[in-house]
Amino acid sequence: MEAIRSRQNELVKHFIALGSDPKARQAAEEYICAGDTLLGEAVSSGAEVTCVLSVEDIPGLPVRLVTPEILKAVSPLQNSPGPVFTVKMRPLPPAEDLKRVIVLENVQDPGNVGTVLRTADAFGMDMVVLCGACADPYNPKTVRASMGAVFRVSVVRTELSSLQDVLRGLPLYGAALAPGGLDIRALPKGPLAVAIGNEGQGLTKELLARCAGTVRIPMEPRAESLNAGVAAAVAMWEMVREEMKWPD
Repeated sequence: MEAIRSRQNELVKHFIALGSDPKARQAAEEYICAGDTLLGEAVSSGAEVTCVLSVEDIPGLPVRLVTPEILKAVSPLQNSPGPVFTVKMRPLPPAEDLKRVIVLENVQDPGNVGTVLRTADAFGMDMVVLCGACADPYNPKTVRASMGAVFRVSVVRTELSSLQDVLRGLPLYGAALAPGGLDIRALPKGPLAVAIGNEGQGLTKELLARCAGTVRIPMEPRAESLNAGVAAAVAMWEMVREEMKWPD
């Protein structure tokens, strides 16, 4: 197989577009990743790897050989010697399987969104929902911050007006500093969703109006708020802590 050498190659242009343009990712329903570690995670997670650009063949995968210069041009990472590959976005779970969901609103930092995906994977969330001006979950920075969790967690972006349809009847609670909110340790048992806003503004009034109630995370009075990723982790732990077991 002859290696691709030109940046004008249509496949090379496609990879470059996936790395830089969220609209291209949505249109193709796939995203770009880089490195041996993430490739191993994708394969072990059963993700649909659609194409791998590499300077050498990798048995069992759909590889197209490229020169080191082309690999550098398409990689979303600086100084990445490893393969660059594309993955199909994970489908949403069946409605009957939806029991625990974390909702993010206006969380703009890719690192925070990636951290939430990683934590959602660890605590067995069925889905992560992104509303408003959230970072793209398939941005290469978000994917890398998720440490492979993006291959295992279902993610959906939606407008606020469609949030209840996406949640499919799950009761929604908003993490907020509003008076009268429940201690988060008193979250109702059973299927539910919890929404987390950004650190600066919290949840919008429009989203809070769609909530069955609000919850508060106890903390020292001098502390104004938690990082969105940390707040989401606390919420997810409270949603599952009575059911979590150490692995055998």
